[in-house]
Amino acid sequence: MKFEFKIIHTDNNARVCEMIIGSKRIETPIFLPVATKGCVKLITWQELKEIGYNATITNALILYFKPGLDVIEKFKSIHEFFGFDGVIFTDSGGFQMIRAGFLERIHEDYAVFRSPFDNSRHKITPEFIVEIQKRLKSDIFMPLDICPRYDMNYNRIKEATIRTVKWAKKCKKILDGNVMFGIIQGGVFLDLRKYCTKELLDLDFHGYAIGGLSVGEPKDLMYKVLKFNVKLLPEEKPRYFMGLGSIEDIFKCISLGIDIFDSSFPTRNARHDTVYTSSGKIIINRAKYKYDRRPLDESCSCFTCRNYTRAYLHHLSKVNEFLYKRLLTIHNLYFIKKILDEIKKAIKQNYFEEMLKENLKTKN
Repeated sequence: MKFEFKIIHTDNNARVCEMIIGSKRIETPIFLPVATKGCVKLITWQELKEIGYNATITNALILYFKPGLDVIEKFKSIHEFFGFDGVIFTDSGGFQMIRAGFLERIHEDYAVFRSPFDNSRHKITPEFIVEIQKRLKSDIFMPLDICPRYDMNYNRIKEATIRTVKWAKKCKKILDGNVMFGIIQGGVFLDLRKYCTKELLDLDFHGYAIGGLSVGEPKDLMYKVLKFNVKLLPEEKPRYFMGLGSIEDIFKCISLGIDIFDSSFPTRNARHDTVYTSSGKIIINRAKYKYDRRPLDESCSCFTCRNYTRAYLHHLSKVNEFLYKRLLTIHNLYFIKKILDEIKKAIKQNYFEEMLKENLKTKN
């Protein structure tokens, strides 16, 4: 598949880039809404497109469990099955290794998972995860990796990192012209990060994802490791921080040169009453919003802010009507898209550093 990556403009380390996959174009920095089971929770693909999202990430392992490849292959591709014609990244199960109930054991050459739907056991090799993604016909593949927990000791994380490299080599060998990003692991240990990065750079993936951070480690340690890891990456390849979604973190990571983000954070927050606004976060079920006639954010033009007051959304949260969760989801995703559009404009016009400083004053 055709893949091109070009840096359009930089402002110190922050950058706006163009990424072309086949006939599709993405401008970074970009946020990928998470569609683990085949949808972004509580919102339709059409609504996502109306907000302005043209890319997402789903999970090849979960879709293999259910609905199964036999169902999806009745359609031309995962795009037709979803009803979404944007860029689709497919993750491969590394994060599920630290999720309760998924992983049964890890072997030298494969992992054994249990399906969360019927408790069936599945032996997943690096080669098979690539085969799954080929059959899904997603745009950007991810290799099978091992995402270690933060509380694991050095020796266990070293073993996981070595295995991640070994599996990445197996995945790359059978890629057959498809686009894949390597996933860098190593926990918070700089020597392991350096080893993993060097090995994956030698494989010449189309882009590089930083995995295994934002999994419970202190923020200052996360940024120490991230700064170290980013400096090891080539400028001419896209850089993807997996699993990061707070506005403050997105700003900081863009200032370090990260191009792509994904997280369930904004949609999960919406389902738990938390809303992003230009003046910081608000929690809509608090009593002070009972009579509030204002929209969630007076500077926002999303569907929710154009049509509903804080008082009404507060009421829906108190009577547990699911509509409010959908409306907050629409707002939070719109808000992140708007912020990223403003960041891209700031980088292009060389005032991103001023924008970053202003954002950090109102940590969200």
